[in-house]
Amino acid sequence: MYRVSKLRSSTIALSSVLSLTRFSSSFSESSFVHPTAIVHPNAVLGQGVSIGPFCTVGSSAKLGNGCRLNTGSHIYGNTELGERCVLMTGAVVGDDLPGRTVMGSNNMIGHYAIVGVKCQDLKYKPGDECFLDVGDNNEIREHTSIHRSSKSRDRTVIGNNNLIMGSCHIAHDCKVGNNNIFANGTLLGGHVVVGDHAHTAGATVVHQFCHIGSFSFIGGGSVVSQDVPKYMMVSGERTELRGLNLEGLRRHGFTSTEITSLRTAYRRIFMPVDEDVRGFEERLAELEQDEKLANVPAVCYMAQSIRDSFEESRRGICKYRHWTSS
Repeated sequence: MYRVSKLRSSTIALSSVLSLTRFSSSFSESSFVHPTAIVHPNAVLGQGVSIGPFCTVGSSAKLGNGCRLNTGSHIYGNTELGERCVLMTGAVVGDDLPGRTVMGSNNMIGHYAIVGVKCQDLKYKPGDECFLDVGDNNEIREHTSIHRSSKSRDRTVIGNNNLIMGSCHIAHDCKVGNNNIFANGTLLGGHVVVGDHAHTAGATVVHQFCHIGSFSFIGGGSVVSQDVPKYMMVSGERTELRGLNLEGLRRHGFTSTEITSLRTAYRRIFMPVDEDVRGFEERLAELEQDEKLANVPAVCYMAQSIRDSFEESRRGICKYRHWTSS
């Protein structure tokens, strides 16, 4: 790593400028800064960094090896990028606020996406530190916004290998795991928690403080106002459980035995036979004591996910239809 000793002048050779248009994924050892870019002398650049026309890199920014800033993209505040991160045209990462934004390696920030800026929580007090941590290998597409935390004791967290499609919003203090797919227009309110391998269809809205379980699927146009347990599929203007996310489970390598056990468990909890007059809690407790099903880890995880949603500070699970066997 080295510090830029001075702002680049407009006398850089034309051949160097033209080399930007031929820039490929294989970075050279030397960095390139376009003459119209503004790079603060205190910014730290790794090897092979390329900074295009009309970009801005602030005084506290740190760019890892092989990072690339395309035309008109900007890095502000105490912001650190890992290796081989790419900012597309108009992307903004970081903000001149107390706190920091940290991104891992191999992240792509799409056109006009805004990542690591001040939250929209009215409880945020100017001057408080706020934080955003992003892992590796995330693709954050055009016009997406991801905000920092609202309080110094919390942080917004995005894990690894997530695909966040165009015009999504991830609000303050959200916790997003790994390998999730958020389709266009997915909106997460503050403090939402998302597990791993969850998938939302387009125009999904998730109420603040809700939890989205791992391997779940949310149908397009849904409004999620309560928790979605693990492995389940929900949809609707006010979401209802629609069964297990069977296709998602198969795609992620769940065995036929595991899927059969999950289906049996789901029916016992949510689809009791006509003569079964026991309450929801009793059916869930009986499932947890079943000698066969209780030994299937996936079933235990699903049952625990449901129980966790009824803790004092949680919102309960999405509504479900009272199907019967008739």
